[in-house]
Amino acid sequence: MPRLVHRYVFREVIVPFALGLSLFTFVLLIARLIKLIELVVNRGVPLLSVLRLLSYILPAFLEVTLPMAMLLAILVAFGRLSADSEMIALRSSGLSLYQLVPPVAVFVVIATLLTAALSFYARPWGTRSLKGALYEIARTRASAGIKPQVFNDDFPGLVIYTEDIDPSSDRLRHVLVSDEREPGQQQTIFASEATMVSDPRLLTVTLRLRQGFIASTDTQGGADYQTDFETYDVNLDLRQVFATAHRDRDPKEMTLPQVQRAIAEKRTAGQPYIPELVEYHRKFAIPLACVVFGLVATPLGALPVRAARARGFAVSLVMIFVYYILLSGGEAMAEQDLLPVAVGLWLPNLLFGVLGLYLFTQVAGERTVLKLERLQSTVDALRSRLRLRAEASS
Repeated sequence: MPRLVHRYVFREVIVPFALGLSLFTFVLLIARLIKLIELVVNRGVPLLSVLRLLSYILPAFLEVTLPMAMLLAILVAFGRLSADSEMIALRSSGLSLYQLVPPVAVFVVIATLLTAALSFYARPWGTRSLKGALYEIARTRASAGIKPQVFNDDFPGLVIYTEDIDPSSDRLRHVLVSDEREPGQQQTIFASEATMVSDPRLLTVTLRLRQGFIASTDTQGGADYQTDFETYDVNLDLRQVFATAHRDRDPKEMTLPQVQRAIAEKRTAGQPYIPELVEYHRKFAIPLACVVFGLVATPLGALPVRAARARGFAVSLVMIFVYYILLSGGEAMAEQDLLPVAVGLWLPNLLFGVLGLYLFTQVAGERTVLKLERLQSTVDALRSRLRLRAEASS
């Protein structure tokens, strides 16, 4: 009997989990999907390259949406059992909330391990690969990173602005460039049009400007002068940008062993290592959110309710919002050294864990009440029968 019930409960959790994972991931990906579609439609980036970028982005989103979907699935599954009075039937047959936990525990363990794999290895791989792929696109199609009517500052010391870009030829129209790469000199360049010329061998891109003028200012001497030109090249050295990205490696690009080594090396060298320590704790805090979510969702879902799906979705959204607000705030304060890293990253799990334990003991305690009620009913029935027999015999 318990094994059959366990399989039944596990199947009840699977369907809302799959739907929730798809829904949450799609909602969070919408903004990125629009940008990726724009690369295909307006910039001519191959569809396969865009799909590859999407595969690099997914692990970072799945790391967040997998615990969210698990929370929703448990709330909806147990809420449906309660709404259809199946929870009452199970408890009346002698099964307590504790005996319904094993299938949920298996599901929580699977979700925790998957989230840990995403956090330890998949997300760092995706972040590194995404930067490399974007660099490759920038190298081969440099204009893909330039957006019209936006001040683009992707290159150090340069700000590039264009009113319009011709999608077919990647020709920039009405271009403004602010060049502050030379110490003591500031140049503002105006051109009627420009094109990007890339050199894959040298890893450079040249912004070739046509029909314009250069307004130069000597910040030390205070002299201003203007130079007209027919053609003027502004060299954009991608090697410097790419080398900087690899030299100052983001902790989010590191796997768990790499973060541990980085912390040990900086600690030995006497250097600050707060970003690496924040990432180290985050790699464990996010997967273990599955455990505290399961601990809270199980008793909440077991409470009597009519609209199980609507209630489960609403409660999951509130819990997710509160949890990630606390996590983001704690992470930001820890990075600014306003709060110990362990406190900032683990406080949400601690609060939700305490809440889950309290709710679990309260809801599971109803089993004792039900037993007492059944015992009292049995005693009353026996008393009635004895009274009737006594009256009949007299």
